[in-house]
Amino acid sequence: MTNVVLNMSVSVDGFSAGPDVTAEHPMGEGGERLHEWLFTSGSDRATAAGGTSPNGVDAQVAQEILASTGAVVLGRRTFDVGVELWGDTPFPVPCYVVTHEARERLVMRSAAFTFVPDGVESVLRQARAAARDKNVLIMGGANTAQQFVRAGLVDEIQIQLVPVLLGSGTRLFDHLGTDHIELERERSLESPNVTHLRFHVAKQAADPSPLGALSHSR
Repeated sequence: MTNVVLNMSVSVDGFSAGPDVTAEHPMGEGGERLHEWLFTSGSDRATAAGGTSPNGVDAQVAQEILASTGAVVLGRRTFDVGVELWGDTPFPVPCYVVTHEARERLVMRSAAFTFVPDGVESVLRQARAAARDKNVLIMGGANTAQQFVRAGLVDEIQIQLVPVLLGSGTRLFDHLGTDHIELERERSLESPNVTHLRFHVAKQAADPSPLGALSHSR
């Protein structure tokens, strides 16, 4: 079964990126701290990123995400600041970019980026078809994540809660309207580096307000 999974590393004060996101600082100033659990050496994090199979919790979560993902959705800004750094698609699966402007499909070593200018529903239809029986992963940025949540299209939220207060930057769950969205906690795993939280999203009606109708990301 294909689920739509929003997965983000977030600071305790709710930021998914630091301020001033650029190609030089794709996570914003200081935002790279949010991904140290995955990429920094000194624990099972480095072996997780390297694709081995240690017993660490962080490695387990990283491997689960990789194994369960059949397609990826990201915003245009995330693509712009990330593609040179990745040198490939961020996962070895079809990737769909929510954008204002159409452009030619970009074929990379592992898969391809497809640019979709006609809204998150269209993006999701294409991503679901490509994912087959695996999940569609919403990986960045916050604007794109908010569009999917507002539209009631997210089945599961996975938060990697990092023990840091960034103080400023981009908050993951801003601009969602005033209605409550109920979450059912399915799992909580802890390591010294991060707390891995997984929630099922109780289905809610899409936000009919003009804010909820926004359908493009940059």
